[in-house]
Amino acid sequence: MSKNLAWSLALIGVAVLLLAGMLVLTNRDDSSAEVAREAPTAQLVREDSPRLSEGKDAVFVEFLDFECEGCLALYPVIEDLRDEYGDRVEFVVRHMPLHDNSVNAALAAEAAANQGEFEAMYQRLFDSVDQWGHQSTSQAETFAGYAEELGLDTERFRADVNDPATLARVEQSRQDGQAFGVAGTPTLFLDGQRLELTTVAALEASIEAAVND
Repeated sequence: MSKNLAWSLALIGVAVLLLAGMLVLTNRDDSSAEVAREAPTAQLVREDSPRLSEGKDAVFVEFLDFECEGCLALYPVIEDLRDEYGDRVEFVVRHMPLHDNSVNAALAAEAAANQGEFEAMYQRLFDSVDQWGHQSTSQAETFAGYAEELGLDTERFRADVNDPATLARVEQSRQDGQAFGVAGTPTLFLDGQRLELTTVAALEASIEAAVND
């Protein structure tokens, strides 16, 4: 185990309990989920799905909502796992927006991806969620401000956010997740198999086993 990961585990013990609860919630309808996972037209990973890394030994997929407390608790763990396995594991993000500004956040991330800056926007959204999350008003202008701070072409960013094709990608991600039985976030898959985890240690062990299989 890396020093960074060990430090992260020590710091977020309370957050892990929250994550465990969120993971349990995603499994509240196991029978229907098993049927949904067989949907022939669904794709767990699509060609245009955002990647945080391009490792070849395993594929890790997270269905997330940028406003989700469980996803926020998991975020620093994923960052440490990427540091540890990013050259061996393909980390893929799929959108499952469930809160007020989650669609706008997903659109901002996708628009940033069009300029090769998905990772930067992904990190910016999580790092600043206490400023924009769970607001009753649209935070689209806040996200445009983030784009400017990240050095993006803001005119193109705004156009991409408003492009129906961008919304269609977010909606496709949501539909794919629902077809695979995803009902809450975060929901995780490793090499095509849904992970039913309650601890960060179990997550690390699963990835370690996958890359050494």
